[in-house]
Amino acid sequence: MDLNDKTVFLAGATGLAGSAIIAHLLERYPKARIRAVHHRTTPFIKHQQVEYVQGDLRSREACRQLAAGCDCAVMGAANTGGAAILESKPWSQINDNVIMNAQMLEAFSFENVKKVVYISSASLYHESAKQISEDDLDLNRDPCKAHYGMGWVVRFVEKLCRFWHETCNMEIVIARAANIFGPFDKFDPKTSHFIPAIIRKAVEREDPFELWASPDVTRDVIYSNDFATAIVMMLDDDKIKFDTFNIGSAVKTTVGSVANWALKHARHKPSKIEYRTDKPATLKFRSLNCTKARELLGWKPGYTVEDGIRETTEWWIENKNWWRK
Repeated sequence: MDLNDKTVFLAGATGLAGSAIIAHLLERYPKARIRAVHHRTTPFIKHQQVEYVQGDLRSREACRQLAAGCDCAVMGAANTGGAAILESKPWSQINDNVIMNAQMLEAFSFENVKKVVYISSASLYHESAKQISEDDLDLNRDPCKAHYGMGWVVRFVEKLCRFWHETCNMEIVIARAANIFGPFDKFDPKTSHFIPAIIRKAVEREDPFELWASPDVTRDVIYSNDFATAIVMMLDDDKIKFDTFNIGSAVKTTVGSVANWALKHARHKPSKIEYRTDKPATLKFRSLNCTKARELLGWKPGYTVEDGIRETTEWWIENKNWWRK
């Protein structure tokens, strides 16, 4: 689908992934119109092709109004948080995410939106000691304990995507995202995920340098620019009618490596690094097999993980005095 002269509905437009998707859409399709839907955060990317609209996606009427006239859509709105939130308020992300996504899918069907990309999450997978592929999802096995609630929410929304595809012939592509990081991330220590938390501590020159995990805890992480490229490729690929893709770096990245890169690019050499295993954490290992995205979409990351951490660190150094999220 050539997105020039098309109207793209983008939920979560002022978030980490949403801001990167806007930038990539405008670069690839300069005549595309973007209806950028946001809730709380003030818009910060100004462009004549971007129409920012504030709306509550938990409202059926609001979703219908926001989706009206759109040709395609990206479902990127989510109530998220790091390990501390998952431990202290594991219920806080459940209802909003179920309601928002259910209302959006219904609105897209009623308003004849032709193509939808749903940004799902690798949190739906069960624990696995190997690199996990899309077909490895076993619904008879629960997500890991820390992701139990949100993992089942995401599984449910993916089933809703299949329902609307099969009953209304809506084209829906699902992106199971690894840990996304980059500029415009959540750096607030109360809500941040582990990479922005580590970067913030490095830039603040914390000493001793405290990390909330052992150095060998392993994740699959993806820089926001690379993730946005994948989402736009899913949106404009006419051959894909309904499918699911893992979107990650497919690189096993340890907490220790992230800390070393953040310290390097923040130019901070603490006298001591403390790994606090008594602090909130999730699972020990997660790695995604992203072969399917490479073979069917022709997509692969353009940044190494270290390159992404360097750019994110430099962005935070330049913008930490105004960015609040």
